[in-house]
Amino acid sequence: MRVLTFLHSFEPGGVERVALRLHRAWLAAGADARLVLGRTQGAMRSEWPDLDTLRADVFDSHGLPTAAWETLWMMLRLPGAIRRHQPDVLFCAGNSYTVVAVTMRLVLGRRCPPILAKISNDLTRADLPAPARPFYRMWLRIQGRLLDRLVGMAEPMRAELETLMQAPPAHVAIIDDPALEEAQIARLEALPRPAHDGKGRRFLAIGRLAAQKNFPLLLDAFARIARGQDRLTILGEGSARRALEAQARALGIADRVSLPGHVNPVSDALLAADALVLSSDYEGVPAVVPEALAAGLPVVATDCAVSMGDLLGRTETGQTTGPNTGPNTGEARFGLLVPVRDAAALAGAMDRIAEQPFDPRAARAQARRFTVEIAARRYLAEMEQLAHA
Repeated sequence: MRVLTFLHSFEPGGVERVALRLHRAWLAAGADARLVLGRTQGAMRSEWPDLDTLRADVFDSHGLPTAAWETLWMMLRLPGAIRRHQPDVLFCAGNSYTVVAVTMRLVLGRRCPPILAKISNDLTRADLPAPARPFYRMWLRIQGRLLDRLVGMAEPMRAELETLMQAPPAHVAIIDDPALEEAQIARLEALPRPAHDGKGRRFLAIGRLAAQKNFPLLLDAFARIARGQDRLTILGEGSARRALEAQARALGIADRVSLPGHVNPVSDALLAADALVLSSDYEGVPAVVPEALAAGLPVVATDCAVSMGDLLGRTETGQTTGPNTGPNTGEARFGLLVPVRDAAALAGAMDRIAEQPFDPRAARAQARRFTVEIAARRYLAEMEQLAHA
């Protein structure tokens, strides 16, 4: 199998980290996997120092900065890489890359290899302005027609893919999000959890400092329930840093909020926390949630994706179709779910998460669904089937 994966850079993000782990697993499984990169900058570069081992090609920009127009840069250079490597399958790592994949189909036509796309985000996008939604729905249908195989990251996503993208059932597959490695779970299980000093509750959030993650909502919620010794740590970096720091000062919680930037690994932070908090407006299957479960940590999350109930162990037979206040909100085996953009509900859940029943062993068993080892084999099987078809 000749598999070609394209990524913009090593900028930190769940899509990029998962794609790099899958690529490495495919190489280990004997696939002829190739990686092409728009540039080598990014905070995750230190995690992947050997580009030769990764079998990675980097598009030479001859000193021209491409970060501001990286999508166009990839569209311009990727056709040449496809012609050179002649892959059996083109792997599209997430929603942010589908515009590049669709462009390849239009530019190369019949010379374009089959495209397998991992759908990494919620498709309902209730956060979009009403005038933009018809155009977004049209874009989803275009993807459904031009991408050969769509992979959802949890079973509840299947209906979204078939309905919103109008993809035939045979073109849809479900593979649990490969957010973890078995060795990572074992390491988290073996590491001792630091003793609690009794000086307040320790909340942790992880993600890019960007609008999608809605950290302003989290700061608002924390300010409502924070007692003197409580602490909130937000790991990540992004364009919203200054605004978040200013908001924390305005709310009077700057001395209790820490923004240390991008941190890897996050195991120490997970083990030191009392709960993970996810405040996003929309997600697919956020990788940080399985990581928290692997660390034996309960989760407070907004109902930001159709998969959240399944991920946190909701047992109701009714499934939601996107972010809402329906049956996915409330108590779950591994945490609490609240409506999106509801600061009062998020604050209340954070305030009572310590009182909820929680079984760390069951949480780790849930996390083991989401390993690269399982997913890499299933992706290769889908790719073999797609290439032969």
